[in-house]
Amino acid sequence: MAELGRRDFFSFLGSSAALKAPMIRPPYAGDAMRFGSICITCNDKACVNACEEHIMRISDKGTPYLDFAQSGCTYCEACLKACTHEVLYDAGAPIRAHVLIDTQKCMSHHGVICFACKEPCLEDAILFSGLYRPMIESEKCTACGFCLSRCPSGAIVVTA
Repeated sequence: MAELGRRDFFSFLGSSAALKAPMIRPPYAGDAMRFGSICITCNDKACVNACEEHIMRISDKGTPYLDFAQSGCTYCEACLKACTHEVLYDAGAPIRAHVLIDTQKCMSHHGVICFACKEPCLEDAILFSGLYRPMIESEKCTACGFCLSRCPSGAIVVTA
């Protein structure tokens, strides 16, 4: 397995900063049509203000989405309780997203010992095959997003 030199390493880190994550709806949003039509009429955006991790943002279309750049979702239900229009209503509905590891960007997949993504994972959904090959177990992953902000190379990818 090839090792990264210092220059390659820092180029590698800088290249991930330009990527933009897709807009991921908050948990508890049951019906997509209802979400898109009712949220745009909400003026108070109470769900965003209630978010304990401060990861909810409002899109240009007026709908809330999750921004995992700094933190992740604890599923605290604060946004669910704050939603006065009952758009967030399904207490069992998870974040509808898939989390993947881009092996081309992952430092561990390039011979660098790094457990940055594993440490914040409350569900223990990130497993390592040896020291160098992390994998996400989709059955365990709740798409909470905590691993995204911790990955120094931007190798964790979330898709809607």
